[in-house]
Amino acid sequence: MGANVIVGMSGGVDSSVAAYLLKKQGYNVTGVTMKIWDGESEQPAIDAAKVAKELGIEHIVIDFREDFKRYVIDYFVKEYTLGRTPNPCVVCNRYVKWEALLSKISDLGADYIATGHYATIRELDNKRRTVSCSVNMAKDQTYALYNLTQEQLAKTIMPVGEYSKDEIRKIAAEIGIAVAYKPDSMEICFIPDNDYASYIKKYSGYEAVPGNFVDLEGNIIGKHKGIIHYTVGQRKGLGLAMGYPVFVVAIKPDTNEVVVGENKDVFRTSLYANKVNFMGMEPAVKGAEFRATAKIRYSHNGADCIVKMVDDDLMECVFDEPQRAITPGQSVVLYKEDYVLGGGVIIEPERGILCVLHIFQICISEKE
Repeated sequence: MGANVIVGMSGGVDSSVAAYLLKKQGYNVTGVTMKIWDGESEQPAIDAAKVAKELGIEHIVIDFREDFKRYVIDYFVKEYTLGRTPNPCVVCNRYVKWEALLSKISDLGADYIATGHYATIRELDNKRRTVSCSVNMAKDQTYALYNLTQEQLAKTIMPVGEYSKDEIRKIAAEIGIAVAYKPDSMEICFIPDNDYASYIKKYSGYEAVPGNFVDLEGNIIGKHKGIIHYTVGQRKGLGLAMGYPVFVVAIKPDTNEVVVGENKDVFRTSLYANKVNFMGMEPAVKGAEFRATAKIRYSHNGADCIVKMVDDDLMECVFDEPQRAITPGQSVVLYKEDYVLGGGVIIEPERGILCVLHIFQICISEKE
């Protein structure tokens, strides 16, 4: 008898084929659909149940709404109100799709969990586990998985990472499952209309407070709708007639100001990040330096940099070339070749001693 594995089934083609591949490999597969937010459509669970029936495997639905609210939604709302741009998928993967689901392993009699992510798990010569890039780089999801722990990776299987998206759809079509050509979900799952500001107001009662657009010298040049409407690098929706294109350079929640400038002003040569998680390398300590390729957002191609550990949980990445729109709240993920070394949450690009003091204030407040 093969090992018992729980497959997180979202009703999409990737997780459906993951379940099929594992069953084909001899695992005893149970499909689990996670109910994670109030008001979500029942269709994903219906689709997943239909696929499970077609594959001849058990399917159950588990309610994780409380975990999702605490770890993802509350975090998402707080980050926007603090002028940062959150990354809910990174948090959801670590604390809901993995931590919460792994807590059910014993109850369900399972040995592993599995997902339909486009990545693979590799054990390196140093005996550490990491996620390695999918053969399908256009769909690679290692960026959103950098925060997983060694213990979580030891209990995880990712069978889809060895295939391209076209190959996955072809497999689904060949075995005749109904979701073979179901479109991919692109937006944040709990905000299907992408209206973040309205969602934040409805969920938390937070009222966006209008403030000033200012230039790099601090001169007032217009009024903004509230900081939750903006992110670093944004051009559209500013409503400023300057006679030339302007972009959001920084968001200052303490003064309720949005700083704008030209495109060249959005480039930075370094960043600071905390909440560091090392995956493919042993945790680096204060004073350590090493080279890596860093991605500063999901769609970023990656850029070479020197990583300097300012403290055990604070790192600075100094890029060989300036990078555009380094955004507080997003993650910086470090790679060596095709696998993840680790990553952290961007606090702020470097802007001199005042920025360094601000960064240490953030770190201290987050520990309190």
